[in-house]
Amino acid sequence: MTSRPVVQVRLVDAGDLFMTWTWAGGARGFGTGRGPAAEVDAAVRELAAALPGADGAGMGAEGVRRAFTSGALADRAAERRLARLLAEALWPEGLTAQIRQVTERADRPLIRVQPSPRVAQVPWELLAVDDDVRLVELADVVTTAPASLRRSRPGEARPGEVRPAGAGAPVSGASPVPGEVGPVVLVLDPRVPGFRADSPLGSVLGPPGSDPELLSFVRRRLDAGAVVPDVATPEEALRRTDLDRDWLGGALRAGARRLLYVGHVSGAPLEGGQSEDGALHLCCGPGSSGLAVPLRTHRPLSAKDLLLGTLPLRADGEPGARMWPAPRRVALLGCESGGDLRFAESFGLATAMLHNGAELVTATRWVLPTSFAFHRFAGVPASVRPLTEAVVAVDTAHEDPDPVHRLGRWQREQLARWRADGGIEHSPLLWAALTSLVV
Repeated sequence: MTSRPVVQVRLVDAGDLFMTWTWAGGARGFGTGRGPAAEVDAAVRELAAALPGADGAGMGAEGVRRAFTSGALADRAAERRLARLLAEALWPEGLTAQIRQVTERADRPLIRVQPSPRVAQVPWELLAVDDDVRLVELADVVTTAPASLRRSRPGEARPGEVRPAGAGAPVSGASPVPGEVGPVVLVLDPRVPGFRADSPLGSVLGPPGSDPELLSFVRRRLDAGAVVPDVATPEEALRRTDLDRDWLGGALRAGARRLLYVGHVSGAPLEGGQSEDGALHLCCGPGSSGLAVPLRTHRPLSAKDLLLGTLPLRADGEPGARMWPAPRRVALLGCESGGDLRFAESFGLATAMLHNGAELVTATRWVLPTSFAFHRFAGVPASVRPLTEAVVAVDTAHEDPDPVHRLGRWQREQLARWRADGGIEHSPLLWAALTSLVV
């Protein structure tokens, strides 16, 4: 899988929380752990109370405001207590000791966590596993989805086969990007038909041209190589009205090496149990063909669409993997875009991208605060754009031969700044929401 030590951690809900782990990649060993149900539930409740939208407000302002004003992730002392509480309930000391032993003898290990639904929103990177030493400081961390969710690409090895060098990317996400062909597909804050910029499905990045750092980022991407859509200036890539599902399908079928989506995501209601109802909000009108119910003048692109395509709609329908084939690396930066594993059956947006061919999907565990939310609820200066910084960090990581390590390095930098000055723009409210999912 990778040239460095890897520990695969699997968690199962069965009243108590049960854990098993196995080492590979040059390290040997295994172990088991158990978290008493009462301790696990108490820790998860404390985490939920600290997250934006934890009151059920979803994308509403009240849930985000509460996270900024009274949530544990917005205060250094409270965040440290929460990180310690989560570690004590969920993370065995024996596994931490093994990680330290492996690190002394080899490289920084990779932790692959396959969470149970009960703990799927836990930011494992944040856990204070040894006093105030965080897990992200000891290792790089990815979230793993069930292997059954991923389709093999043409020419790739199936489970049990040997793949020659250069014949495909390892599922750890550490494949080199240089040399891959195809453009980067940028979907940056698309306009949702019928919704004003200041509405619940309005702008997430602000008016085009208002953020110099964002414009510089797009300019660097344009200068670096092929980008879709084909634009002459950075402003033209923002708040477009023509990025609908048909356009996206055409761009992906033409061949792309990466997809970066920054916009609105509607997570499926947890109580409904249907993760496939999670959806991206593109520029699709109500007449767009799809399986999601229209919202006034707009039909979202659901995970069900990405999985089933038009098969349920007509006799000559096509599967979603053929209509929207995913490039190796996909970033879905929107509210709860990586919330798939909270469901007993995981068929959400991130896992749909894995099923459609992605090797690695960077997504978010909870409602993602916009830069405007930092300005409005935390008094951060308008010139500071935390969400833009996160977008740039994810894009930079996806250009790196080892995207997981690169993203983890940025998270460690944010943690260091948070410890140093407690600035809300460096709080885990934003950076700890990000996780990379692999199979």
